[in-house]
Amino acid sequence: MNIKRIFGSVLTILGIASLIYTAVLFTNSTTNNHAVKSLITFGILGFIFFISGIGLIRMIKDEA
Repeated sequence: MNIKRIFGSVLTILGIASLIYTAVLFTNSTTNNHAVKSLITFGILGFIFFISGIGLIRMIKDEA
């Protein structure tokens, strides 16, 4: 197994989990200032992790 591919998979899973957590916070949030900051923070971090994980997996070539 390639360590970069494993790291890319972990980043992708963390990104998906963070985006799901953001969706849960969004559905359960009231309009207070703390909830908005959490939504923005987790959403941006989840998006960054997801995109970088997918990019890392795509960049690695399979070599036999």
